[in-house]
Amino acid sequence: MKKVELLNLKGEKVKDINLNEEIFGITPNKAVLNDAIILSMASLRQGTHKTKNRSEVSGGGRKPWRQKGTGRARQGSIRAVQWVGGGNYGTPVPRDYSKKQNRKERRLALKSALADRANEKAIIVLDSFNIATPKTKEMKNILDSLKIADKKVLIVVNEFDDNMILASRNLQNVILILADEINVLDIIGTDVIVMTEDALKYIEEVLK
Repeated sequence: MKKVELLNLKGEKVKDINLNEEIFGITPNKAVLNDAIILSMASLRQGTHKTKNRSEVSGGGRKPWRQKGTGRARQGSIRAVQWVGGGNYGTPVPRDYSKKQNRKERRLALKSALADRANEKAIIVLDSFNIATPKTKEMKNILDSLKIADKKVLIVVNEFDDNMILASRNLQNVILILADEINVLDIIGTDVIVMTEDALKYIEEVLK
């Protein structure tokens, strides 16, 4: 049975709690996890890149010069790709980069990412995450107490409050999300996951 220490905001141990073996105790499936990462990154691409081909650029309604007798290479249109201001060939057109992964694979990928973090002892569980003031300094003090101020941190809570949002938004190494928004890309893209006990229970309930 995997265990993790339940800490308070001062970094002091409150008690030991058990992690769900069906989630945090599995062997990470690297292939499914890799597919989920590619899917997540692809979904961030807009796919709006576009250049004009020779049928879309202006001009070129007539032949630039006659076919023979000028001593120059034959040309049919100033819209051809070799002309300055002409069309482009083989360049990007709008497309949809999104990929698909079935629900079972998505759940397995999320479990694999969490299990990977658990194996690396990169999960910190707090009894609560109540911040008294909306100051960045207070958030920094909490990270210092947990000895993770120099790491990229994913904070997972059940619900936001204004102080929490304001205290963390100026810290580039901190990502704050709700438990129902947890995703593979944020888990893999950070060094440490800090979650409240309530958020942990929610995640275990959803993924079990």
